[in-house]
Amino acid sequence: MSNTDDFDITETYLKFLEEDSEMTMPIAAIEALVTLVRIKNPTTAAEVINLINSGADMLVKSIPNSVSLRAGCDIFMRFVLRNLHLYGDWESTKQHLIENGQLFVSRAKLSRDKIAEIGLDFVSDDDIILVHGYSRAVASLLTHAADKFIRFRCIVTEARPTSQGKQFYEFLQGKGIPVTLIVDSAVGLIIDKVNKVFVGAEGVAESGGIINRVGTYSVSVLAHNAKKPFYVVTESHKFVRMFPLAADDLPMDRKILDFSRIDSESSLLSGPTIDYTAQEYITALITDLGVLTPSAVSEELIKMWYD
Repeated sequence: MSNTDDFDITETYLKFLEEDSEMTMPIAAIEALVTLVRIKNPTTAAEVINLINSGADMLVKSIPNSVSLRAGCDIFMRFVLRNLHLYGDWESTKQHLIENGQLFVSRAKLSRDKIAEIGLDFVSDDDIILVHGYSRAVASLLTHAADKFIRFRCIVTEARPTSQGKQFYEFLQGKGIPVTLIVDSAVGLIIDKVNKVFVGAEGVAESGGIINRVGTYSVSVLAHNAKKPFYVVTESHKFVRMFPLAADDLPMDRKILDFSRIDSESSLLSGPTIDYTAQEYITALITDLGVLTPSAVSEELIKMWYD
């Protein structure tokens, strides 16, 4: 292999995210792994598999809350394993992996446009839509609906501790969409006034449950009790081979409960940033593969890995 020991896959991954604000974590992970294969120049199939495994492990260990990233690593490994033996010589195989890996990335970037088209039927005139956190897929859907002159209003939660909701509130304001911002603890107060809930996802588990920004689970329970539809708007490349039963099963970078001494406001706000929402609270997933029930996610993962 080439003498490229100074290649830093984590730095490369972060650079992709920095250079393209619309890029998702799974796609940045695939881009980084494609770059790794191209630069390291493995000479055998065994070397490329070991290289991708070690690169993926390094990414997962170095990036906090890496569920979404892990989905990208899994997708690229599946792609590699299915394509290693298409050509008689190794150089052609390697070139195929690099070129088609980049082609996959290009197609995946267009998935939000497809989601916006598919999800258009879920936005109606006079809707009041509750959104938790900032999701590019949700943003794409709502922007497309507004462009089609559908008249709706949004309630956006603040989404502490990251306060992504404020960013999403400003985004919707910039698009001319009527929107108001509320604190997370006010969801129970306003849930009866909304028609439906839209959230994104960091990852979609085999069970059809989702890993997303903390607070998503609470919103889903309130929506369920109020009999409000709870829709997950997400790209299929975020489907991940995990089967958590509760938040305790997630790979957290912070303790769920930390009773150590709190000395500052930053310590107070340093709790978990993701949680798990079980499939029974989810009405449907609006994806680039179509509208799926939570139970259909495992079928899609089986197709992706074993067809």
